[in-house]
Amino acid sequence: MALTLYVDTARWRAHQKQITDQFPGLIPVCKGNGYGFGHERLCEEATRMGADILAVGTTYEAASIKDHFGGDLLVLTPFRRGEEPVPLPDRVIRSVSSVDGVRGLVGARVVIECMSSMRRHGISEQDLGLLQSAIEDVRLEGFALHLPLDRPDGSDAVEEVIGWMDRLRAARLPLHTMFVSHLRAEELGRLQQQFPQTRFRARIGTRLWLGDHEATQYRGAVLDVTRVAKGDRFGYRQQKAASDGWLVVVAGGTSHGVGLEAPKALHGMMPRAKGVARAGLATVNRNLSPFVWAGKQRWFAEPPHMQVSILFVPSDATEPKVGDELVAHLRHTTTQFDRALDA
Repeated sequence: MALTLYVDTARWRAHQKQITDQFPGLIPVCKGNGYGFGHERLCEEATRMGADILAVGTTYEAASIKDHFGGDLLVLTPFRRGEEPVPLPDRVIRSVSSVDGVRGLVGARVVIECMSSMRRHGISEQDLGLLQSAIEDVRLEGFALHLPLDRPDGSDAVEEVIGWMDRLRAARLPLHTMFVSHLRAEELGRLQQQFPQTRFRARIGTRLWLGDHEATQYRGAVLDVTRVAKGDRFGYRQQKAASDGWLVVVAGGTSHGVGLEAPKALHGMMPRAKGVARAGLATVNRNLSPFVWAGKQRWFAEPPHMQVSILFVPSDATEPKVGDELVAHLRHTTTQFDRALDA
């Protein structure tokens, strides 16, 4: 009885092929919880698709993954002087986002991040004059730009990359490889056409692993079903049942990520109105669960426990049975499954 990730492997891999065909030289990203699949599984998939580099989030992830992937590992978190040293093989490439960082990695393989409109990490245009001497002591793998997902100001991602290409060229810095994130295939094609001497390499995680929503599904197994009548008390807090129905214990609790939700960027009146409504209901202990039964998302009977959740299913719905599985709409990047099954 488990929270299970079901993977339609043929469909999932067909989507991966579609993306790798659109982005020649693609670098798969494997960070965090491995986009819900786990590091080992994504290392296997990256190896199967013939990737020569795998991008990871941190040095700790690189240390954990190095025995599962034989190619180069690109650490996306920029190097900082004073960071805890982690023993890593020479095939690990470090990202750096400052001239000081470059100078602190003498002899290492590095990718230099430029400050994009994300305003997160990166060297500035003013730093470029200092880079010429700093890069003499490292093995430069290329420059990188991490671009935003949305552009409400109507700006053009390609123009942003071109702007940096022009600045780097004016500073007489090598342009043999440019690592980019969050470009469309058509945008990457435009860049490659304009700069045929530069190899553009897209770093892709979400779109590669999670781009086909129909290829994967979480399901929680029903562990117990108890009939209750209106007014019956139940649970840790001895709440009252609002009506006749069933308390359904289903696999999947906070340790799996059930009930945990990362903040979302809301756009438009309807999503904002729904958010306000959900917040209002939560103040009276009404929280919608991610589990679906008989075509409807069901309410938590009480806050999810560590490994299970207790739902309330009203008597006008079909009674769940022990062993049934409920589809769960869970965010891959915050979910830990008990098992994964390939279809």
